[in-house]
Amino acid sequence: MELKEEITIPAPRDEVYAALNDTDVLKECIPGCEELTRVSDTDLEAKVVLKVGPVKARFSGKVTLDPTGAPETFSLQGEGNGGAAGFAKGGATVTLTEVEDGTLLAYDAKADIGGKLAQLGSRLVQSTAKKLAAKFFVKFAETVTADQEAA
Repeated sequence: MELKEEITIPAPRDEVYAALNDTDVLKECIPGCEELTRVSDTDLEAKVVLKVGPVKARFSGKVTLDPTGAPETFSLQGEGNGGAAGFAKGGATVTLTEVEDGTLLAYDAKADIGGKLAQLGSRLVQSTAKKLAAKFFVKFAETVTADQEAA
């Protein structure tokens, strides 16, 4: 499964990058996120509850960030296990480009899924992943903009 998207966030690139590395901001923006903990400079652990079609599960996962090239670009790799619901693993490359209106955030993500999730069909899983990503980025843009206005 592949996801690609772009969103313009009305804030300077350094602030967008800082927010993408702030566990409080991420926890607030990730749909279904119950816990998000930084275990090192590059490693995060999360617990997220997701519903994909008829399957609802609590996923425990790990994400490793690669800040090489930051703040212009960085990548991440992650994997999550939802018990009987299945697993997901994948990665993404994020590019932050300064534009007139703020920062253009573009991402290119690839993921593999298994277990009950894979049995639901790729259209349903892809559609749900796109909706969750859209929710995240709308909330993220709102949060970063609100933080900038408060400063």
